[in-house]
Amino acid sequence: MAFTAADVKALRESTGAGMLDCKKALQQADGNMAEAEKILKEKGLAAMAKRSDRATAEGRIVAKRDGNKIAIVEVTCETDFVSNNADFGAVAEKAAEITMAAGKSGATDEHKALIDEIAIKFRENMSVRRAEFIEVPANAAAATYVHFNNKIGSVVVIEGSDKDEVKAFANECCLHLAAYTPSYVRKEEVPQSFIDEQREIFASQMAADPKMESKPQNVKDGILQGKVTKLLDEICFVDQKFINDEKVSVEKKLEELSKTVGAKLSFAKVILFVLGK
Repeated sequence: MAFTAADVKALRESTGAGMLDCKKALQQADGNMAEAEKILKEKGLAAMAKRSDRATAEGRIVAKRDGNKIAIVEVTCETDFVSNNADFGAVAEKAAEITMAAGKSGATDEHKALIDEIAIKFRENMSVRRAEFIEVPANAAAATYVHFNNKIGSVVVIEGSDKDEVKAFANECCLHLAAYTPSYVRKEEVPQSFIDEQREIFASQMAADPKMESKPQNVKDGILQGKVTKLLDEICFVDQKFINDEKVSVEKKLEELSKTVGAKLSFAKVILFVLGK
């Protein structure tokens, strides 16, 4: 029995399954709509799309390294019951391997096929939310870290030297990222709209403070700018106080290390994945 594109669309609307899955089901059912719907239900594909708007607040972050290649992925699901399941963990590991093999960032069709299979089993909305591939250049040091709860992961690549001291610092920076979860790497990345909004908030707070009334405008302006600068220092990785030496910033620590190893060092790649953010 032949079927049309309208039949595929109708089956999708009645089941919530994907267009391609509906087409395959109709082919298998020789165009019989009722039989096709039964096939989709048996495979667990019916209503899969209807589950796609459910929140995916749980999941896992996986980082893998093979020589000069690094992959880090975030695979999401709905519940911690599933995220802690060994099968889901194996799929997250496989997702990182797929990214490594593909040699490029972003979710692929192979990722989708992998996720769709386990989503049917657990009947939860799941996805490879993000995937990054990094190729470490020559004369560079790199490190990866995934927190024990699998909800935070980081990658740091430092160009200029591959000495042991630089490798150790890259590892410390990964731990720093996981501990302080900065929103940006550098101040230049912070949207001006965010800065303007925070400036307005600080200005309103100062205006409501009686102690500010008698201060000259130039002093108020200086205090306001100081508050903005302090905030940026707190949310930007290179300007944060270094986790293992809070007397200096991360950037300053990098400069000190550059002198120690006799090479100009720079952050080539800084990646932080926080589950759901």
